Amino acid sequence: MALEAHNRFVHEAAVEIGIPLRAQDEVECRHCAVHCEKVVHPGACIRMGCPFVYAYEAWGRTYMGCLQKVFDVEIDLSLLEAAETELGGFGAVRARRSPLPMCEVEVVPCYRSREDELGCRNPEFHELPRERASFRVFARVSDVS
Repeated sequence: MALEAHNRFVHEAAVEIGIPLRAQDEVECRHCAVHCEKVVHPGACIRMGCPFVYAYEAWGRTYMGCLQKVFDVEIDLSLLEAAETELGGFGAVRARRSPLPMCEVEVVPCYRSREDELGCRNPEFHELPRERASFRVFARVSDVS
């Protein structure tokens, strides 16, 4: 009976804190005062020729965005390309949904000065998507005659 009560207490505490089951899929973390966010680099989408980049022309300008809505802003392509030639590049924009494995993503703390001695309460949040699947499937075709 004591074990049941302990398990119920642990479950209720986890629900109260609101820790997600897959913290690495979240785009922001508010479990401490630092407030971390995942950001993506749209310049990298253009450089690598991401298949989810779209562009359209309006008002005499070309705008680009992400079909998967990893980021939900539309950026003036000429301004992005001009900024990418500068030293710091265009920079990052806030991720609005879980980044795809090919996204150039990083975790940015918003209020680093608020960090305390306990440190990160949600270290799984900093796990970024893997670039490749952890296994491969090989098909061997042989002539069966």
